Amino acid sequence: MAAVRRVSSTAGESDFKQSLFARIADDIETQGYSIRPAALPEALAGSLLLHQQAMAAEKYSRAGIGRGEGYLQNEFVRTDEICWITGNSAAGSAWLEWTASLKDFLNRQLFLGLFSFESHFAHYQPGDYYKRHYDAFRGEANRVLSVVAYLNPDWGNADGGELVLYRDDREREGIKVVPLLGTLVTFLSEEFPHEVLPANRDRYSIAGWFRVNSSITGRVDPPR
Repeated sequence: MAAVRRVSSTAGESDFKQSLFARIADDIETQGYSIRPAALPEALAGSLLLHQQAMAAEKYSRAGIGRGEGYLQNEFVRTDEICWITGNSAAGSAWLEWTASLKDFLNRQLFLGLFSFESHFAHYQPGDYYKRHYDAFRGEANRVLSVVAYLNPDWGNADGGELVLYRDDREREGIKVVPLLGTLVTFLSEEFPHEVLPANRDRYSIAGWFRVNSSITGRVDPPR
């Protein structure tokens, strides 16, 4: 597990954020992942869900794997569709502001060196899935911390679509997370393989990644 170090809290965050972010930091420090139901503020979760449901179909693109010249659509691996969050909408802007506060808190607490954040809406139609994978391979990417937020009210076990988080390559059972509205999952990107099981109804979420700055020869990576 990647080494993290902790320092004392500072004032300035709201009581809610301070308490929630502190619990997330403690989870990451002690076990490398955090699963927090009802973590997103109700108003933010609701506005994100309404915005995603109202988005026109042409704003989505079929998801793929890899990045840049290595990007490839592969339905054997994943079948969901995505739309990157740019902050042009009120809901998207509020989400980016909230995650920026989380980034700043975690950097102060755990010295993770988080530099930037990228995220997208994900829509899984009935039957869609994302097979077991890592968000980053050790030493080959600058993704440090993965963030997943769920936007599905009244989601039950019969609806499927769970995230399954595995502690290592050997584990076969994993931890199942029901994608219920407001649930937030964070984990070290290089440490935990995971998958999304097929959903039985439309499933809405956000997936994002905090990155470190791996700039070389004046090139900023990731681009700003």
